[in-house]
Amino acid sequence: MKTRALLRLAALVAVYLVVALPFKAMNLIPGFTDIRPVMALGPVYAVFFGPLGCLASGIGNLVADAADDAIRWTSIAGFASNVLGPLLVWWFWTRVSRTPFSLRTARDLLRQCLLLVAMSALETAIVAPAVALVYPDVDAALLAWAVFGNTAGFPIVLGIPLAILMQEEFGLAPVGRRPRG
Repeated sequence: MKTRALLRLAALVAVYLVVALPFKAMNLIPGFTDIRPVMALGPVYAVFFGPLGCLASGIGNLVADAADDAIRWTSIAGFASNVLGPLLVWWFWTRVSRTPFSLRTARDLLRQCLLLVAMSALETAIVAPAVALVYPDVDAALLAWAVFGNTAGFPIVLGIPLAILMQEEFGLAPVGRRPRG
């Protein structure tokens, strides 16, 4: 990686940690999941920073786990889900969609919401079975709902407005933006 990319990665991880760490004390399932507004950043990072942003989301999750003394084998699943979920968002907007990323119309907002639900299902499908396998005493259904709620709710409620603000007010262009037509 070039120096510029490493600096960008470090900055994205730092922002992730600034958002994540204050909420680590708000446990839903102690040691496994908490209230995670930081989940709003993953899809935003994906849209505006591409695979580098997805990697920053995964690394940020690992570092936050380590800072909270909650690093365990299942943190590997957390890393994978925090990279692959946002990568799904990036992939959709750069490879599948026939239009560039925009949240200006109701149709675009609906597509983004559905995409975020799919992202959340993917992340839940990675994390919940891993935790259930390694820690059979954890209520897997409750964990799955907590993961799904965090990874769908915060990106929809906080991430969409953040993406609109970044694109419309700050003029940031999404990565991999395809020309119209």
